[in-house]
Amino acid sequence: MSEYVLELKGITKIFPGVKALNNVQFQLKPGEVHALMGENGAGKSTFIKVITGVHKAEEGEMFLNGQKVDFKGPRDAQAAGIAAVYQHPTSYPDLTVAENIFMGHEIIRHGMIQWKTMNKEANALLANLNADFDATAEMGTLSVAQQQMVEIAKALSTNAKIIILDEPTAALTKRESEELYRIVDKLREDGVSVIFISHRFEDMYRLASRVTVFRDSQYIGTYDVDGITNADLIKAMVGREISDLFPKPEVKLGKEMLRVENLSRVGYFKNVSFNVHAGEIVGLTGLVGAGRTEVVESICGITNLDEGKVYLEGQEVKIKQPSDAMEKGIILLPEDRQKAGLIMSWGLGRNVTLPTISKYAKHGFNDNKKERELSKQLLEEVDTKAVDIFQPASSLSGGNQQKVVVAKALSQEMKVVIMDEPTKGVDVGAKAEIYAIMGELAQKGYAIVLISSEMPEILGMSDRVIIMCNGRKTGELGRQEATQERILEFAMEKGHSGKEADR
Repeated sequence: MSEYVLELKGITKIFPGVKALNNVQFQLKPGEVHALMGENGAGKSTFIKVITGVHKAEEGEMFLNGQKVDFKGPRDAQAAGIAAVYQHPTSYPDLTVAENIFMGHEIIRHGMIQWKTMNKEANALLANLNADFDATAEMGTLSVAQQQMVEIAKALSTNAKIIILDEPTAALTKRESEELYRIVDKLREDGVSVIFISHRFEDMYRLASRVTVFRDSQYIGTYDVDGITNADLIKAMVGREISDLFPKPEVKLGKEMLRVENLSRVGYFKNVSFNVHAGEIVGLTGLVGAGRTEVVESICGITNLDEGKVYLEGQEVKIKQPSDAMEKGIILLPEDRQKAGLIMSWGLGRNVTLPTISKYAKHGFNDNKKERELSKQLLEEVDTKAVDIFQPASSLSGGNQQKVVVAKALSQEMKVVIMDEPTKGVDVGAKAEIYAIMGELAQKGYAIVLISSEMPEILGMSDRVIIMCNGRKTGELGRQEATQERILEFAMEKGHSGKEADR
């Protein structure tokens, strides 16, 4: 009997012009949670698709419980007890939870689908996962975390013994992540083996006993989680030491660029005031639901204020819609780059120049040559890794998509740049590059507002930190006085007076 429930040896996968996997290996033990880590583009997604039968490898062998297997397609993998839950659930929003769970393997007797039995079994699976919704609920009404729970229930309904979770915490709040951790712990107790793909070290430390690292389509090594340091793991992932992950340059602050006074929107935030100078990075932080995004959306005209004033370079400005903010030089890089930042099916060049397309029009016709030259220059400026400017945005990694969003901002006349969770879902190497871009923008004299839930990011990049809780500004700390403990005190409304909260 093999020591491993799943073993892959010498796997090589080639796409036209690209070696997506180059002689990689992997071993999974029964009942083990095994983390798979690496930068975007390291080959993790292709590897999953080889395991699940979506792609066939040109070279290499795969073994299940010591027996060699050769999957012809995803159904073979499913029949062998392998299931994958992807970062963006591939569900049918208009169908019920039970219909999604049993899609493709419905319970049929005498040619009739057994709805009652399927609902009953779906509810049993959901109860096992401590779900707070019913099998008859419509999938489209559920949160991302609940939809992931349905995908896990679907995997269990096929009697999966190996479940692959691909970036499952990327779109979850801390509380939802804790619930997912509990589910994974239970899967392990029930003897299910889990491959957990994540960019987040906290996921790995919380769940996995071993971690395998891929880099540039190659296998780098497998390590005991308890025996590897953060520094060594980062070096394995990116091929170099990132000694200074937060390259915050010293910048002489210029004049005040943005000032907001007593901003209020009923039900969302109240009496929020702060300012930002040229060359300054102001961190805006707080626990999920504190109202940070809602404040900047109102500044940018996405939603309207009930009270308060916005000043740009000392002059009060009236911003009723996003185009007003853009014309005045206030640019928002949204948290959800795929939905709000990019048109995923469009080429990179056209995405970059979209806000300024009127500049390239002559007598109603577009000057394509001028547009292409500018987009190429801006994409190179932020070091976007892409084949050409015609490559669709959907084909890029998360980190490179974020660089395209920055290039798009650079195409406009900017004064104030608001970055909402700019490194969400990107790997450690891309994070360092995005921080470097942020530092360069500050050196050029742009005023930057950085919204982030990641404490090291806020502490590493901010000149000042504004903390919010329950829609109110509860504290403000300079770079030298800001610590994780002090920020958390303000974020949880501890250790300060009510008067300070309304400051």
